[in-house]
Amino acid sequence: MASKRDLIQKLLKGIETGDAAAADVVNEAKYIQHNPQTHEGSDGLVALFARLSKTNPRITFIRVFEDGDYAFAHNEYDFSSLRVAFEVFRFEGGKAVEHWDNIQPMMGPNASGRGMLDGATEITDLNKTDANRDLVREFAERVLVGRQIGLLDIYVDDGLIQHNPDLADGVAAYRSYLEASENGAFRIQYQKVHQALAEGNFVLCMGEGSRGGIHSSFYDLFRVSDNKIVEHWDTIEAIAPRSEWKNENGKF
Repeated sequence: MASKRDLIQKLLKGIETGDAAAADVVNEAKYIQHNPQTHEGSDGLVALFARLSKTNPRITFIRVFEDGDYAFAHNEYDFSSLRVAFEVFRFEGGKAVEHWDNIQPMMGPNASGRGMLDGATEITDLNKTDANRDLVREFAERVLVGRQIGLLDIYVDDGLIQHNPDLADGVAAYRSYLEASENGAFRIQYQKVHQALAEGNFVLCMGEGSRGGIHSSFYDLFRVSDNKIVEHWDTIEAIAPRSEWKNENGKF
């Protein structure tokens, strides 16, 4: 049986090729779609792939991970303009049965000269997967959602390598970003962590909140080394109003 890492790449390559067979990876009887702009089931995917393939898209897999029943990928999409995406699929019996994603336009480089997709790719410390997941989830719950910003130094290395296009390296810049206010409210507000997926030294947090008062989804990928967060990538996407959804499953 193909690995989940292989299956997610086969499925998503359908975006580039328009090949309806890519949707065979999906169990359409069970498939739950969390992209609000995509119809339910594999028929929705076939239509999406056919539409996107007409724009001569290119998909580049930068990082691909497995975690139990899940596979998740960090990708570059070229749909007439460059975009950065996190794609998450849950599998049962070798078929995809649930899908989430978070996509934003490519931006940067940031003040430290880093792009949204460059940086470390090697998966290491597989024996620390659960410990690293627990560390990052605790950080996200206490610091990002709970706004205990004073605890930032406990979890994040001083020399944090930062790929957010609006930030420079270092924990001080990250702190300023989280503390920034706008119109009397915090500009970035995390309200809930929905999922934390991990493989080895990488952990992806799928979160919900607001940016500048706009309901948004936050996907944050962290690399952990020696019990500290040492590198960070993210995408932030505004969540479409419910009146525009093409399925009723919600973003999360």
